[in-house]
Amino acid sequence: MSGFVSKRFTGPAVLTGAAATKYTCPANRTARVRHIHVSNPTAGALTFTMSIGADAAGTRIFDVFSVAANSVYDHFGIYVLQAGELLQAFGGVALVLTIDGDEEVLS
Repeated sequence: MSGFVSKRFTGPAVLTGAAATKYTCPANRTARVRHIHVSNPTAGALTFTMSIGADAAGTRIFDVFSVAANSVYDHFGIYVLQAGELLQAFGGVALVLTIDGDEEVLS
């Protein structure tokens, strides 16, 4: 039997200045990232970087992406993760990251 579970994968949580794992797809599941929300509550633009897998130039889905002062950035798309795959992110230490999606339980 298989089915989807909608859930918040991480956050809201403040980013750090070094790459850190924000979500790892559990064993026996497939995950679909559907919404990435980044909030910048500061008076200046800040950047963030996010990757699927360990952070490297070839794994980044956002690479030093700028979020304007006192604003939010919402990204809707589907990124599929297999069991054991992870999301890593880092950026301006005041940025707040939230990631939502679905997990499919595999039989």
